[in-house]
Amino acid sequence: MTSHVIVIGAGLSGLTAAAHLRAAGHEVTVLEAESGPGGLVRTETIDGHRFDTGATVLTMPELIVDALEVLGVPRDEARSRLALKNVDPGYVMNYADGSSLSIPRDPHAIPAAVEQVFGPVAAAGTRELLTWLRQVYDAEYEVFIDRNYDGLGDLAGAPTRRAARRLVGLGALRGLTGAVGRFITDPRLQRAFTFQALYAGVPPHRARAIYAIIADMDIGRGLSAPAGGMGRIGEVLAAALTDAGVAVEYGARVDRILRRVDGTVSGVIVDSHRLAADAVVATLERDTVADLLGASGRRPRLRYSPSAVVVHGLVPAEVAAGWRAGHHTLDFGAAWTQTFAELTGTPGRLMSDGSFLLTRPAVTDPDTFVVDGHESVSVLAPTPNLQSAQLDWEVLAEPYVAEFLAELDGRGHHGLASMRVLRIDHPGTWLRAGLPAGTPFSAAHTVSQTGPLRTPNVWPGVPNLVLGGSVTVPGVGIPPVLVSGGLAAARVDDHLRHRRKG
Repeated sequence: MTSHVIVIGAGLSGLTAAAHLRAAGHEVTVLEAESGPGGLVRTETIDGHRFDTGATVLTMPELIVDALEVLGVPRDEARSRLALKNVDPGYVMNYADGSSLSIPRDPHAIPAAVEQVFGPVAAAGTRELLTWLRQVYDAEYEVFIDRNYDGLGDLAGAPTRRAARRLVGLGALRGLTGAVGRFITDPRLQRAFTFQALYAGVPPHRARAIYAIIADMDIGRGLSAPAGGMGRIGEVLAAALTDAGVAVEYGARVDRILRRVDGTVSGVIVDSHRLAADAVVATLERDTVADLLGASGRRPRLRYSPSAVVVHGLVPAEVAAGWRAGHHTLDFGAAWTQTFAELTGTPGRLMSDGSFLLTRPAVTDPDTFVVDGHESVSVLAPTPNLQSAQLDWEVLAEPYVAEFLAELDGRGHHGLASMRVLRIDHPGTWLRAGLPAGTPFSAAHTVSQTGPLRTPNVWPGVPNLVLGGSVTVPGVGIPPVLVSGGLAAARVDDHLRHRRKG
């Protein structure tokens, strides 16, 4: 008998889950409230110009290729459809003292680039650090990230014990900054390998060194970008699903998840119609799923990652060409520990000496992101979330953007203060989109919200309701949400197969 599975959400986790479920022989329907796929990984046209308005950093694209392959798309064909370009340099990092480091995409070339800026001792330490990062990845990925856990037996099992011993031996349970400091002592260079902790919503000086795996994913393995923008990823996955017989419905907002008398899920209500299902994968935030279920009772309070203000606008291409900037540019203020204290404290505060991410996709793909001589430029300023700082962003957003664009102009991005601003997204924007605490970065990876302790991907007491996406295991970011889709599909497939046997 063929089982029918509903996937709520056509973000990358939902699309990946649908691919693996279809490959396992299930009938699958994907319901997406918006008009197209991709979720928070999208490319939009604003006033005739293209912008990556969601995630901009793509690492480990082979996970997308894997999802296409299970649908019958050969790997070479999958890469052709994605039209991936190398982002090189992966990052340009500008420091408050005027120094600048361009990090090559090829990890073997990174020590030489470091030597030009920081000297031979730092280069040797960077070489050793890159080796250590890969060792952390190898010890951590298969056991602690790409794996479903089932109770204490799994946590205490032999594979987990072996991996844990390996991580302890590597010093990966100590503090991240201290672990990186064993190899490189210059605080500026340390930032290149620790800033990634912010992706997990944790200050680097408080984060465990297990988060060094993120630095291996992006610096150690290099960044990519699909031609036409990040939105191409969702479009390619959705098209392959349709070819494989998956129904992908847009403008389909789920109003309720239905339950049987025994508590299991029986389907959903969408646009006043009942759609039956043998299982549901929900790629929504935890509390949204609870509301759709009509679940009552107290829910454990989640701690959320910092948020951001993101401004999208236009700069003359010849002006942007004069900046010390690449596709991804990190412009650091002099402050560091203080900045994270401001972003994550209670109450939180705006950065007093900000660090910013400038995104210029035209460096990699000028045909898409330069129109009529004007280049699409986006600037992200981290901010506290609304859980830690109830700021009135409807009033604050425009003057704050003007302030930090002027700051960046003074730091050498000349002309940025005169950017033609087309759109500003801020914590209020994310809150209106249904994202808790006004952050697109979901629950933070605090000690009690990471690894097997993160929100589980099987809803308590409902074995055929499974979660995917950032809120659940393994966590936030494009590699984790792709992994989460595969893990969610494995949960559903295992449940349905056991039900048939029973």
